[in-house]
Amino acid sequence: MTMLAQEDATTSTREAPFRADFKVRRMTERRTIDAIYEVSKAFASVPDPIAAMPDILGVLSSFLDLRHGALALLTEPDGAASQGVVNPYTIVATAYPRRADAPVSDAIPEAVARILFRSGVPLISHDLADEFGPETVPPRLRGTGHSLIAVPLRDPEHSVFVLGVLCAYRSHDDANAGLTDGDLKVLTMIGSLLEQALRFRRRIARDRERALADARRLIEAARAQAQAQTDDPPVSLEGIVGDSPAIRGVIAQVKRVAGTNAPVLLRGESGTGKELFARAVHTNSARAKRPFVSVNCAALSETLLESELFGHEKGAFTGANALKKGRFELADGGTLFLDEIGEISPTFQTKLLRVLQEGEFERVGGVSTQRVDVRLVAATNRDLEAAVADGSFRADLYFRICVVPVVLPPLRDRKEDIQPLAQLFLDEFNAENGTNVRFAPDAFETICACRFPGNVRELENCVQRAAALSDGEIVLSDELACSQGSCLSAELWRMQDGTSSPIGGLASGHTIPLAPVSPAAPVSPANGERSPVARRKTANTARDELVAAMEEAGWVQAKAARLLGMTPRQIAYALQKHGIEIRKI
Repeated sequence: MTMLAQEDATTSTREAPFRADFKVRRMTERRTIDAIYEVSKAFASVPDPIAAMPDILGVLSSFLDLRHGALALLTEPDGAASQGVVNPYTIVATAYPRRADAPVSDAIPEAVARILFRSGVPLISHDLADEFGPETVPPRLRGTGHSLIAVPLRDPEHSVFVLGVLCAYRSHDDANAGLTDGDLKVLTMIGSLLEQALRFRRRIARDRERALADARRLIEAARAQAQAQTDDPPVSLEGIVGDSPAIRGVIAQVKRVAGTNAPVLLRGESGTGKELFARAVHTNSARAKRPFVSVNCAALSETLLESELFGHEKGAFTGANALKKGRFELADGGTLFLDEIGEISPTFQTKLLRVLQEGEFERVGGVSTQRVDVRLVAATNRDLEAAVADGSFRADLYFRICVVPVVLPPLRDRKEDIQPLAQLFLDEFNAENGTNVRFAPDAFETICACRFPGNVRELENCVQRAAALSDGEIVLSDELACSQGSCLSAELWRMQDGTSSPIGGLASGHTIPLAPVSPAAPVSPANGERSPVARRKTANTARDELVAAMEEAGWVQAKAARLLGMTPRQIAYALQKHGIEIRKI
């Protein structure tokens, strides 16, 4: 037993170094896997790969002791390096703070950069000062021996060209001073990810320039045509009512762009009729006989939106009992209208970008690629430029959909169109309900004085409400909601905080009156003299102001509310509070 114990002890002593070495290798592998995981997260979290590089180089320093990392890219990547000419290069990212005017050699030795740009072969130097000379060591690293590892970044479209150099250092004082094949593999992997990301960014830049050039050509053509047709008769579109300068300009722009296949982005406040103009783009195009398919992106969750747009295979998810074609397939050869496109999630933006860019997609749960030819018309009331700036909307998708932006004017900027639109809605109401309701002249005057923050949609509601609640066939001004203190826009305006609004015209920056000014209301004279109500407000007490307003309004609480900028409910409360008896006239 003693001899066996001695043999076991001897064996254990011999195996101890191997166990220790195995443990070190396991720890190194674990750190490498953790580093790769963190690098992948960093690449996925930002749209610009260059912006992510300082964090990625920081990961290499924290997990693998590859410190002072730096990335250099050619200033003019035209392939001259393959012919033996070293292009000028710049340091675009480092793991440490670096002055913009610092020389490039303080991050990557020029001798090392020259070798990689010419040969395109990874380089490992176990002692930088010994192999390349002490003067090549960056000033921040002098005083301690360092190893260097550097890999080239190739142009994915022309693999013979070297676009850049990625390098990092390891101090001889570190516990793991030597460089290994694992270090080379990690740096090579990061270089490959960068190559693909740079290729994608270059494609986006080319697409953006092409889109901007197309937009400039269209704008120039529009200006030239407008100049040549100054004296032409007014343009019109079927279904579009209005002859104001603002709406005529939009109609002319829609007719010009409809004949092309360029994507159109309709922009404007809620209620300005974006879907109506989208249909006008379709019906005036060569695709008019093909389908027009519309989708409200804000009405569906991300999962449902993907199924609606791309379709799904049978059994793709619970309830998918049969194959369903998506809206893209249904609109093949025609026009697809994506309303509220600014509301889609960043994840779905990536999926949408692919089909808009490549014209192909897979159904949910499917593996076969579907190809479609669809003309895109999108609409939004959001500030997409601000969304791109804060990262909630992809810049590449923005440039893909905003080739020809068409801004729809709010109703307050086309007041000449209010009466014909109101008459149209009244005629439709009569046709649907078998009535013969008409507006009195003073009712039209009151309606035309309103600025309608809800735009055309609010005007339609106002007309239908007045027609439905009218006591006779003629709607008088006093029967309108604003004359009775029950205008919904007035209540919405009163409740706004002044910073934002779900209704376009109520947003900050627009001054919308609580109700239209009636002919009987006091108006400030042109000479600047204040009206009687204004003089009373500054001279009398609150009770006197209230009595004066009630007298001027003929003791009609709704009219007094308009004079004082209050609601009828507030007027009633104030009368009760001050003990003012309502007079009968």
